Amino acid sequence: MEEKDTRHGEWWTAPAESDDGRLIIVSGRQDVEKFRSNPRFHTRLTVTWTYSDAPAAAMPDDETARLMEQVTDLLDAEFARDPVAVMTGIYTGAGIRDWVFYVTSVHIFTRKLNECLAPLPLLPLTLSAEEDPDWAEYDEMNEAKIV
Repeated sequence: MEEKDTRHGEWWTAPAESDDGRLIIVSGRQDVEKFRSNPRFHTRLTVTWTYSDAPAAAMPDDETARLMEQVTDLLDAEFARDPVAVMTGIYTGAGIRDWVFYVTSVHIFTRKLNECLAPLPLLPLTLSAEEDPDWAEYDEMNEAKIV
């Protein structure tokens, strides 16, 4: 299902399932070729917000969802201004929200993340990074896309 988002770029959204069968909403950015073809964007960095550890957890409550959208908008605006990272995917469900980025520098990304989220309350975010020069995670995410 194709949809126009207020975020920079062109995005799609589709349902998927977690490993244990729970609903995950996947949103993927389509227009990434200029980043993907740039060898500087070889590191995948995931920002994770665990909002529930309850086995039945599906989607975040309304207050948490609003705050998550505020985080999304702040990160999107920051990296549109200074493209040292590109947000390529958002996964929400099963108690977790993941924002997936491809970055040129983990150090610069984390500094900018802290700066742009400074006005918000302390958030339960964790970061993980790994080399992904072939954008394998991006290709796997696109398998959820409904054509």
